[in-house]
Amino acid sequence: MKLIDTLTPCPCGSPAGYPQCCGPLHSGAAATSATQLVRARYSAYVLLREDFLLASWHAGTRPASLRLTAQQPSPSWLGLEIRQQRSDDDEHASVEFVARYRLGGGRAQRQHEISRFVREDGQWYYLDGELKH
Repeated sequence: MKLIDTLTPCPCGSPAGYPQCCGPLHSGAAATSATQLVRARYSAYVLLREDFLLASWHAGTRPASLRLTAQQPSPSWLGLEIRQQRSDDDEHASVEFVARYRLGGGRAQRQHEISRFVREDGQWYYLDGELKH
């Protein structure tokens, strides 16, 4: 897990500091929307918070581990752009986003995804995603 300066903007791109933005979710607070969970999950990738990523992944689709620290070269995350959000009903939502990253000294790449979320017992969970090209 990476340390973060609490005075810098949150890794998700919000101008709020990490303690006011994604930090509370990483400490166990429930996300109020699927979009807020996308931001917290992006920050968790930046900070290598595999514990949060797995806990916020729906049990029906969650992998056993992500092995974030084993990825070589490890990605340098460059930014998150939320493109669109849609609520299908009170329990289902989708969020389209683009996350930019760089592997080693290579060129910047992007992950363009439409993620699906489900809310159970008041908690939002990442269900799955469709990569766009």
